[in-house]
Amino acid sequence: MLPRTPLFSPVLIVGCVIIMVSFAIRASFGVFQIPIAEEFGWLRAEFSLAIAIQNLAWGIGQPIFGAVAEKIGDRKAIVIGAMVFALGMMLSAGATTPFEHQTYAWLVGFGIAGTGFGVILAVVGRAASDDNRSMALAVVTAAGSFGQIFGPPLAEWMLGFMPWQSVFMIFAVLILSVLLTLPMMRAPVVNTRVELEETMGQMLVKAFRDPSYTLIFLGFFSCGYQLGFITAHFPAFVTELCGPIMVGGVLHSIGVTTTSALGAVAISLIGMANIGGALLAGWAGNRFSKKYLLAGIYTGRTIAGALFIMFPITPTSVIFFSIVMGSLWLATVPLTSGLVAYIYGVRYMGTLYGIIFFSHQLGSFLGVWLGGRMYDAYGSYTTVWWIGVGVGALSAVLHLPVREKPLAVQTA
Repeated sequence: MLPRTPLFSPVLIVGCVIIMVSFAIRASFGVFQIPIAEEFGWLRAEFSLAIAIQNLAWGIGQPIFGAVAEKIGDRKAIVIGAMVFALGMMLSAGATTPFEHQTYAWLVGFGIAGTGFGVILAVVGRAASDDNRSMALAVVTAAGSFGQIFGPPLAEWMLGFMPWQSVFMIFAVLILSVLLTLPMMRAPVVNTRVELEETMGQMLVKAFRDPSYTLIFLGFFSCGYQLGFITAHFPAFVTELCGPIMVGGVLHSIGVTTTSALGAVAISLIGMANIGGALLAGWAGNRFSKKYLLAGIYTGRTIAGALFIMFPITPTSVIFFSIVMGSLWLATVPLTSGLVAYIYGVRYMGTLYGIIFFSHQLGSFLGVWLGGRMYDAYGSYTTVWWIGVGVGALSAVLHLPVREKPLAVQTA
């Protein structure tokens, strides 16, 4: 039987473009960690806190933008998000104190929320048929990873011949350019009769009373912690632990000539591997239990993180870890958002997933902030890394009791 709607609709294509550009910028902030700290003589924790605040604002803004999109329209919410994103980048380009960077980070974070997963996955999910939804969500997720592939190296390349302030301004223009694609984004409203009869408040009450919603909320925390910490600190982590003399051989053949470049390439490799991982997760999500797939992904992350930190860290192990971690990186997103849509329906998917995504971003905030604080206190990221291993194992366990049935069936 053929699916009711094609997979690659205009809505999906536009959603991929917006996510790709938004994530290219977001994934590059770790590259600015050392240049900004060295220019102003700041502690590592100062700029780390700005990135942490950015992640927290993203989490707070996600359910807000999800609700805005459901009330006034997806495209209007995206326009607001892109404008706030660009304003935050432009103001940050002129910041000279940690307080200014940390203040403007709120704008950047809210802007990412308006152009990120919460809004885009919801509109794509509504536009997709039941047969295609899991894969459509995975394609959008993979597009975010594609942005992660070229974002950090692009930032690193531009930093080679212009100040970081100019790079921020270019990124501001880039995020505004995605608005040119919005005329193509016209998602149909597809709801069941039961969904149409329910208000947002009624659905939120039902979800909050459902233990499965709480378990998904708590389980997504570790995903944010691990991703936030690695995105913000892995480039600096790699630069300091892998001396320049160690970079050579086969690594030169892929363009890695310095440990600074290795850090940017590692983030890109994570994004590259995640394209396959996200698409595989979307394919599997249509065929197998989403909660068991999520438990398996978190278990894999736990094992990969533990092995990486237990053995000597070399450029080769960095490359290998980046590929393994990348295959599991955002594979949780189509499965988690798909699980929310399956259990609670698609009408309020943006708001419901946005609230769960807040847990993800709270984890990101703690991963980024704690990484900077612990590094300044002890000169090492080891403790923060092991915390990430522990919360990953906890998430694997938390997903097992989730009741993977539509809520109407559960309460019937």
